[in-house]
Amino acid sequence: MKIALFTRNGNLYSHKRLREAAEARGHEINAIDHMKCLVDVSSDGARLLYKGTPLLDYDALIPRIGASVTYYGTTIVRQMEVMGVFALNPSLGITQSRDKLRSLQLMSERGIGMPRTIFTHRDDYPGEEIGLLGGAPVVLKVTEGTHGVGVMLLKDDSSAKAVMQAFAGTESDIILQEFIEEAGGEDVRCLVVGDEVVAAMLRKGKEGDFRSNLHQGGSATVTEISDMERSTALACARAMGLEMCGVDLLRSDRGPVVMEVNSSPGLKGIETATGIDVADKVIAHIETRLSGRS
Repeated sequence: MKIALFTRNGNLYSHKRLREAAEARGHEINAIDHMKCLVDVSSDGARLLYKGTPLLDYDALIPRIGASVTYYGTTIVRQMEVMGVFALNPSLGITQSRDKLRSLQLMSERGIGMPRTIFTHRDDYPGEEIGLLGGAPVVLKVTEGTHGVGVMLLKDDSSAKAVMQAFAGTESDIILQEFIEEAGGEDVRCLVVGDEVVAAMLRKGKEGDFRSNLHQGGSATVTEISDMERSTALACARAMGLEMCGVDLLRSDRGPVVMEVNSSPGLKGIETATGIDVADKVIAHIETRLSGRS
């Protein structure tokens, strides 16, 4: 099997592990910077070039597309799909999961647990949006944030109104969510591959920080998940159209509450916390999917 790994940095832990796993299972895998690819389109068809050389004869694609280059990256993924290459995560799945509001709409349609959310682009009556959530504390998010950046806890109504007005003045879209206090600064990352949650870890924010992201100094330990948490994570992956993703959920009084679905989840934290070879499970899943195509 010949695999393309779309990445701008092949030396990152996750990408090295995927290459090691593929090679250990006897496959050829090539790291390709998708931002150095171009699509050549004419009435005779389209082809994909990388540094001037056509990309040919690939069986599978593992796209690791950064949030800041989602549009271009998914365009290149789409061309691989047109060429008949199996994409572990298809272009549509990546774009749907990256659009914070769209991902919530898809989950809402399926009755998946989530925090009540307000999406707005105005500062005329910030008290109205805060009131719809039952008042402060509320969580404010910017639409393009990753790794916990651009996420703020607004603890009282007056500060919430002031911050909302400041963001609206910059022509920014605003996402407001109810604060799930009983989560206690912890969340669960479920790593989905195919129809299975292959690993799960409990992440806890550093002292005084409600965000549990490891990039913000949080810690991680292995955890057992309930049947409801497992089914919720799998339902999220199906809703987005992803075959590999990280589903971040909070443990609340009303059951699992999904905060985010990540189409390019890091492997270092979860492999370290659980001792599970997630990279090998990813490659094994690709083998299964391709065998089903033949």
